[in-house]
Amino acid sequence: MRYYLIAGEASGDLHASRLMRSLKTFDERAEFRFFGGEQMQQAGGTLVKHYRELAYMGFIPVLLHLPTILKNMRRCKADIVAWHPDVVILVDYPGFNLDIAAWLKRHTDIPVYYYIAPKIWAWKEYRIKNIKRDVAELFSILPFEVAFFEGKHHYPIHYVGNPTAQEVREYQSTHHAEQPLRPVIALLAGSRRQEIKDNLPAMIAATRHLSDRYDIVLAGAPGIEPSCYDRFLRGTAVRMVRNQTYDLLSTATAALVTSGTATLETAMFNVPQVVCYETPLPWLIGYLRRHLLKVRYVSLVNLIADREVVTELVADTFSVDNIRMQLEAILPGGAQRQVMLEGYRQVQQILGDSKAPDVAARQMIQLLTQK
Repeated sequence: MRYYLIAGEASGDLHASRLMRSLKTFDERAEFRFFGGEQMQQAGGTLVKHYRELAYMGFIPVLLHLPTILKNMRRCKADIVAWHPDVVILVDYPGFNLDIAAWLKRHTDIPVYYYIAPKIWAWKEYRIKNIKRDVAELFSILPFEVAFFEGKHHYPIHYVGNPTAQEVREYQSTHHAEQPLRPVIALLAGSRRQEIKDNLPAMIAATRHLSDRYDIVLAGAPGIEPSCYDRFLRGTAVRMVRNQTYDLLSTATAALVTSGTATLETAMFNVPQVVCYETPLPWLIGYLRRHLLKVRYVSLVNLIADREVVTELVADTFSVDNIRMQLEAILPGGAQRQVMLEGYRQVQQILGDSKAPDVAARQMIQLLTQK
């Protein structure tokens, strides 16, 4: 069968590539065409557009690049129609992908499957109407989403397990971490330029007093050129590694992490962490978060556990002093270190050990064959 996939950022590229490999395992005639990145290219098929040309974050960047975004949407729609796949598989990235889904529903008979459900439980819950109307099958990788989509909104979904948990387990089974000369504090400052600009300076400042005892190591994000980090690292003791995030986490003593998939990866490696996420208008965002947002947490670790396992310094609680204080509490001998590690074990038990891409691929092929 023919599969058209759309992933708009680095994490989607990774998850989509693993899904593609699983689809090839169970469908030997699988053909792929996609918007994505290097990982998907390595899995095979035709890259139409790289996600670097899609990933704009925030109101002003989106506004400035609106003509390019609209051009990419038109290109994507036309390319799908010309190739006429058996299914279009959307991977996260809802701003772009839900528009594609709506257009396909109106103008074609091509079914839309969504792998890695949009996180509408956190923001823009009204999008459930579009999902119900435009998405034929939804595949979730977070266990708590079942209650949200099926219980609250009466929209049946497929929970397939969590691919991040599987990826970390596979890495650990094939790699042996060598002990570093000095203990390591890892900095994971996000995968987008704006996140890096907002969070990395405070992370560096909060770890400066530890640089005589710890090796402070930044994980460079895929798709972000090294020069983007130069102005932040110049004159500091922080060194950067690229394409080695799992290597870094496998040896880290503690970590400062910007919210996202990285929080879950860090927990799977049993590295105590502080979640750091600066926002514009921090006092307003802090108020809205406490009183209007529908979820209590921003990190996947806490959302899965449904309690505070890791400390979240977001909006009005984000400061260099707070980051420094919370980091001290999770270093060896700190009051929160062992408590956090015990919380990680609960999260790992909830996620289980199913191979999400394999489960999703089997279900997709079965559904398409039946139709």
